[in-house]
Amino acid sequence: MEQRLSDRVRRPAARSERNELAETTKIQPPNFVAEALADFGKVGAIAPSSRFLVRAMLEPLSLETAKVAVELGPGTGAMTRALLRALPRDATLLTLEINERFTRHLIDTVNDPRLIVINAPAEALGKELKRRGYSRVDAILSSLALGFMSGVQRQRILGEASAALSDAGIFTQYQYLHCLQFSDWQLSKFDLERLLEQYFRSVEKKIIWPNLPPAFVFACRETLAGVSQPTNEAAAHL
Repeated sequence: MEQRLSDRVRRPAARSERNELAETTKIQPPNFVAEALADFGKVGAIAPSSRFLVRAMLEPLSLETAKVAVELGPGTGAMTRALLRALPRDATLLTLEINERFTRHLIDTVNDPRLIVINAPAEALGKELKRRGYSRVDAILSSLALGFMSGVQRQRILGEASAALSDAGIFTQYQYLHCLQFSDWQLSKFDLERLLEQYFRSVEKKIIWPNLPPAFVFACRETLAGVSQPTNEAAAHL
């Protein structure tokens, strides 16, 4: 499922139609929680991102000069809307969202011709960029729940993201303060900073205390070339 939002609007909707559309597509907080609990392994959160977390995730990105930006796991679009406010008028924002309901919500509620909403996993980033004629991007913002993915999946996603970034590109990712991962039906600590350092020469970390729950935000620069993909056994320990 993919659609430029400018292409889907054939005519201005009447007021009653717009009201009906808003009622049927807007995801309220209780519905977000229900969706998150039903698909927690993919959503990885029980509430939309706070304005404090959104600001911290966007701050390291040079969005004012970006031509192409990517968002991985946009959910209901809290960061998507902030990205669009910060990007130039001639920029493009591609979002990859695996949850079909969140994808539909973004298509129906964010009316911006710069936005391309793609219903696909983050591992498909390189393929989706190539399909649209893009080779490198200026910024990548990720809200993915890496702690609830396998080691192999994490490595694939970070490999795709680091390969897609331009030389001056920046990648941001957050992680809740508990730093937990869920693997083989067990909870354990997940050292995300160590993993990111395998892909980026510079990894900066800050704590966002006002977010609920508090979270780390990582800003990653200068991708490292030649990072090999792990075997299943090796990745299980990452």
